[in-house]
Amino acid sequence: MASNSGWSTNPGRGPQPVRSLVFPLILIVIGGLFLYASWKPGFDPWRVLGTYWPLILIFLGLGKIWDNTRSGGSTQRYSSGLSLGVLAFVVIMVALLWHGRSFSRASGVSSAMRHTERVVEGGHAKAVRAEIDLSAGQLTVSGGAPDLLDASFDDQESDGAPQVSYEQSDSEGRLRISQEKSGPHISFPGHRDSRWNLRFGGGAPLDLKIDMGAGQGNINLRDLPVTKLELNIGAGQVNADLTGERKQDLNADIEGGVGEAVIRLPRNVGVTVEASGGIGSIDTHGLKHEDGRYVNDAYGKTATTIRLKVEGGIGHISLTEE
Repeated sequence: MASNSGWSTNPGRGPQPVRSLVFPLILIVIGGLFLYASWKPGFDPWRVLGTYWPLILIFLGLGKIWDNTRSGGSTQRYSSGLSLGVLAFVVIMVALLWHGRSFSRASGVSSAMRHTERVVEGGHAKAVRAEIDLSAGQLTVSGGAPDLLDASFDDQESDGAPQVSYEQSDSEGRLRISQEKSGPHISFPGHRDSRWNLRFGGGAPLDLKIDMGAGQGNINLRDLPVTKLELNIGAGQVNADLTGERKQDLNADIEGGVGEAVIRLPRNVGVTVEASGGIGSIDTHGLKHEDGRYVNDAYGKTATTIRLKVEGGIGHISLTEE
């Protein structure tokens, strides 16, 4: 007979753990918010998640305390409190929506938009490491700049201004682009409408690291001399274009939370892709599954290779060869 302690028993096999419902419930909540947004175009799910995500942590913490209290120091494990914590968060979200909190894209903290531009010359650097840190918003990365960086920023004036710094030591350059902290108050990602457009150039090999809390990343590395890419995005969508000629190998790591990754890959350069973690579904066009990875017909036959790793709780991945 099943036990209510969070374990089930099976004669001859001992107690068996019951899998937690926390992660499926969180996926249902997020999916429900985006489904609601498809019915009401004015509704902004990112603003809801950005504003109320701390509540998830609070309820999960309370649920964990409840489970530990019920266990009474025994070796049996309880998980009902964690599930109830997520359900409590769902009830609050439904109540807010029911009482007319629209969270429209025009609502929230409002202030005038600020537009700034910045140009950085790479000097005589033979290699550059660029680090980009954007808490939330829309990021576009592309090539074609006459200098190392040609950037434009659109942010709310209530937020901190973007900070751009560049240092060169010997023949190596280090570029950092980040958001200035606007004060001691807590700024939720959902309250930011930042739009960064970063164009790179200069011809030096580029080591690119991008950290985004939430939003949309449009990463167009076509023909850019990028040798390494690290892309971390908490929640949102990633569109990555890795097509074009490659004079050097490209090692790319894309790690994300809940969202979608659309990745375009070249046909005339060898490609190998490894996907792991809480991956939902994978669609491939022009690649084949071989020894636990995805490769194209050019893999192992070209002078350069693209090695791509995709991991994390990404809901859907689309790999397209062009």
